[in-house]
Amino acid sequence: MKRYVLVLFLLVYFSGYSQNTINNYKYVVVPEKFNFLKQNDQYSLNSLTKVLLQDKGFTVYLDNAELPNEVANNKCRALSADVLEKSGMFTTGLTLVLKDCQGNIVFKSKEGKSREKDYKTAYYMALKDAFTSLDQISYAYNGSTNEPAQPVVTTIAATEPIKQMAAPVASTEPVKSAIAASATTAKPTEAVTNQQAGTLYAQAIANGYQLIDTTPKIVLTILKTSAENYFIAGNATANGIVLKKNDGWFFEYYKEGKLISEKLLVKF
Repeated sequence: MKRYVLVLFLLVYFSGYSQNTINNYKYVVVPEKFNFLKQNDQYSLNSLTKVLLQDKGFTVYLDNAELPNEVANNKCRALSADVLEKSGMFTTGLTLVLKDCQGNIVFKSKEGKSREKDYKTAYYMALKDAFTSLDQISYAYNGSTNEPAQPVVTTIAATEPIKQMAAPVASTEPVKSAIAASATTAKPTEAVTNQQAGTLYAQAIANGYQLIDTTPKIVLTILKTSAENYFIAGNATANGIVLKKNDGWFFEYYKEGKLISEKLLVKF
């Protein structure tokens, strides 16, 4: 009986989508510009996205910044963040999307909405609302390397007529990390802390407060969020957040890629 060799090449693609979660990733890269905006970091929305992701525990970089070696050498070690806009006549809607290196959606938030008329305020409120979806997930990096799976090539021998096919024997090699174990992990950016001179007085406005000095002059406008002691803040020179920590109030924002933290003396 003649024997024929049947060679079957099976390319097995492991997307891992159903098992892939944000807990598999330590890093997130935020673009310098979102597609629905015309300018880089317009309305400081990209910087705000970075800050909000850091608040959730991720190590975050803007895509124009120097990345740590383990991410620069292997993009699959980081998620890519994107914000999608879907606005109507009276509402502004934003959705946060986190994708892996193959473009698979690992996380998609609800559509955050705002009815504010001012673009900047509306985008801030809508993005903060979208981020509440992450509050429902207990993020904790589990140490996964997120290496892409390798194709599996299997050779099967059979006889003709085929009475019984031998069970396929798959041989795979362990996936090698693209980064040596001794690679140095980049440290999170440390904030430069400044002391704001003088006491500021909080004057109530719709959705927040105006912080006024003794001149009187409006130094900062802060808007309420769904989180206690956490405000979206801005003035003519900077945009960021005001939050309470260590029994003090701080105005945090980015300037030339550096996180600035100004301590405020506020009387509500």
